[in-house]
Formats: sequence, structure tokens, C-alpha cells
Amino acid sequence: MKCFSTMRGVSTSTLLRLFSCKESQILNLLSWSQKLRLYSSQKKKTQRPPGIGGRFLKDWTQVFSQNNWDNVEWDAAQEEAAQAKVTINSEVTLTQEDIDKLEEEAANKWDVFYGIHQNRFFKDRHWLFTEFPELAPHLAHTFTVKLNKDGTPQNEENSEIKVGEEISMDDVNATKPTEIINAEGSKNQNESEKEDITATDKLNELTESQNNEDYPGYSSKFRILEIGCGVGNTVFPILETNNDPGLFVYCCDFSSTAIDIVKETKDYNAKRCRAFVCDITLSEWAEAPFPENSLDIIICIFVLSALDPAKLQSTVNKLASYLRPGGMILFRDYGRYDLAQLRFKKGRCLGEHFYARGDGTRCYFFTQDDVDKLMTGAGLEKVQNLVDRRLQVNRGKQLTMYRVWVQAKYRKPAV
Repeated sequence: MKCFSTMRGVSTSTLLRLFSCKESQILNLLSWSQKLRLYSSQKKKTQRPPGIGGRFLKDWTQVFSQNNWDNVEWDAAQEEAAQAKVTINSEVTLTQEDIDKLEEEAANKWDVFYGIHQNRFFKDRHWLFTEFPELAPHLAHTFTVKLNKDGTPQNEENSEIKVGEEISMDDVNATKPTEIINAEGSKNQNESEKEDITATDKLNELTESQNNEDYPGYSSKFRILEIGCGVGNTVFPILETNNDPGLFVYCCDFSSTAIDIVKETKDYNAKRCRAFVCDITLSEWAEAPFPENSLDIIICIFVLSALDPAKLQSTVNKLASYLRPGGMILFRDYGRYDLAQLRFKKGRCLGEHFYARGDGTRCYFFTQDDVDKLMTGAGLEKVQNLVDRRLQVNRGKQLTMYRVWVQAKYRKPAV
């Protein structure tokens, strides 16, 4: 073997070739200066402008230097202008018969949409893991960290369990009540035993349901459901990124056309994924391939906004019933005064902040309070609830477009 004890004068490109071929041998023989040169060369190639969550507009003259800006603050004048536009387009001119017809034809409208656009309309959501590292806990340390405007990491609110930590049945056991203190400050043994028995019964029921071998993914350690999955723009990035052999992903949509497209996609693997058609507003999900109290994560990304607001609470209640103790709902959807709401013309409003698009699909625009009431009304605890204000820029046409989304994470309490 050729001796590499002295390598002065060797170009960085040569070092890189050698490094990639015989990493363990070459690295040990390089001098510190050569190692530094190699590291600097690699770092220059991997450094990029800040991505999602790290671009803050501090100088308005630079607004067209990027395609997106994060956490853009609105002033009072901009808020008032948005309210004025909504006041104009929020007059309900459709008859109740027309509104009811849109509800009845909702599934058909989405079938037509996906029949026309197939898998070409939406892009894969590779930003998922920046916003929701919970989707791959064992890889969370590798994802881009979203920042506040002051450059500090965006911390979760009221989070008792850090990203990457799992809640096992042992953790649930540790949280069950063990004793009750009476008014005099002494322990009431009878009440304590009664509470212990109740908690144990609940845990036994959960364990029994999860040991049912009659459903796909029963042996998996980490189960994710996406509702309103469309053609898989969330599901497939998750399956590609999360390499955990214990992962199983369920996905459902109102549109049978969308589910057919998902199943026909080459990346669909029935050993790791199960797609099914489901109307999530129904009180019973006959098509659900999993029992209650079995899911770790339920993803709701731009889906609840498509439902009749009158059906939202019962739908979220149903979702919560499928979460295991410690399981979480990840939510992201249209926020109040988003560009999409301001663009609606008069005559498209179905109700308060609820509109019909030209193709017959519908959209509701949430506030943080809306989301909090839905989630806490289903017995879930807040982990995160924020407004994401994004400024999107068309540099070619010199246009600025303000987007508003609500993002939230809510957890099912331990037994």
C-alpha cells in the first residue's frame, strides 16, 4: 500500500477522493491543517441560505432577495384592511338549499379534483420534519430547528416530554393515581385502592385492544394516521424519511380517487402503510383498520378546514378516541385573514369565515381560539398553539403575498 504519511501539496479535491474511498485510513494520517482544509471544503459545499423557519425580514429593501420570510408581523393598518375585505366577502348570498347540496356532494367534488389533477397539484411536504419532528423522534436531532425572530429555538409550550422521547405503558403506569389525601392531610386507603383498580382496568383494556392481531400494524411500535391524505404528499415523505422498522402509517381520505392514486404509487408498501377511504365526520368509522387507543400520532394538515364547522367538534372527539394515552394530534391549517380568504369574491361565503371555492370544495379559516376549543373540548392538552405568518414573494412580478396558518400540537393525557 502506498504510504500516506506525508501529504503536503496534495489538492483538496484529491483529499476528498481519498477521504471518500479510505476514510478510516486517510483521516488518521492527515495533519491537523489538512483535516481543517478538508472540513472547510466540505462545509462550504453544504452551507445554504436559511430555510423554512429561519428567514426574518429585518430590512424591507431586501424583501425580494428571498422567496419566503418567516414570522412577519402585521401592523394595525394591515389587520384593519384584512378585516374590511372579509366584511365585504362574508355576506351569505347562497340559499340554504345550495349550501346543503355542497355538503352532500363534498366527496364527489374531491373525486373530480383528484381525477383532474392526479398527483400533480400539491408538492411533497418535506417541511414536515421542521414543523413536526415528532413524526420521526429518533431522527429529531438531524432536522432543521425552527427559530424565533431573536434567533433562539422555537420552544414548545407546556411540553413535559421532549421530542424523541416515547411514552410507554410503563410511563402511563407511573402516572396513575396511587393515593388520595383527605381534608385532614391523611391518606384515604379505600379511595386510593379504588382509584388504582380503575386505572389498572383502563390500562388492561388498552393493552388488550393493542394486542389484537386482527388489524394491520398491530405489532408496530409507532403508529401514525394522516386524515385527508390526498394523494400522499405527506405520507410518502414520512415513509421515506422515517426509517424506523417499527413504524406503520395509516392514511385516509374522503375521495376514493385519491386513495386509488396513493395505492398505485410505486412507493406504496402495504407492509408499512394502509390507505383507506373514510368520512371522518361520521360517528362510526367502519373502515378504520385499527382499534381505539392505538395511535401515537394523528396528522391533520389542511383537512379540517374542508369540513362543515358544525361537524368539527364531533370529528375531533372521534380522533381523540383513537389516540393512545400520550398520543398527539399535529394540526396545521388556514388561519384567519390568510391570503386565500381575502381573495374570495362576494357570493362564495357559506357561513362565518367558511367559503366555497369555484370547484365546489370548501374552506374554513381558523383562529387559535377555534383550535384550542376543539382540542380541549375533546379532552386534549395543549403542547403548542401558534400563528405562522409567512410572507411569500414573487420576485419576477415584484409581488408580496401574506399567508396565515395556525399550527398546533395537542396531547391525550396519560391515564
